[in-house]
Amino acid sequence: MPEMIALPATIEMEMKALVRDGHYANLNEAIKDAFRTLLNVRPELKTSAVIELYKEGEISISKAAEMVGVSTIEFKDILVNRGIRREVGSRSKK
Repeated sequence: MPEMIALPATIEMEMKALVRDGHYANLNEAIKDAFRTLLNVRPELKTSAVIELYKEGEISISKAAEMVGVSTIEFKDILVNRGIRREVGSRSKK
C-alpha cells in the first residue's frame, strides 16, 4: 500500500491551483513532476537514493549504474568513494 504524505497547507494549495489551471491532470502528477525535478536539480540526491536501493538489494549494480547515468565501473567507484562495500553474488529478492 502506498505511504500517505502530508504536504504543508501552502504547498498543497499551490499545487491544487496548478491542477485547476490545467498544468497537471491531478495532484499525484504534480507531486511526481516536483520530485523528478528535485532529482534533476540535485543529482546527488538521486545518487543517494539509488545507492540505498542497491544496498537494500532492490536493484542490481548494472541497474543502479543505469539509473545514475554512469557505467558499472563508474558506479563501483562511487560506492568505493562513499565507503560502501559491494557484496559479490546474487542480490535478487526472494
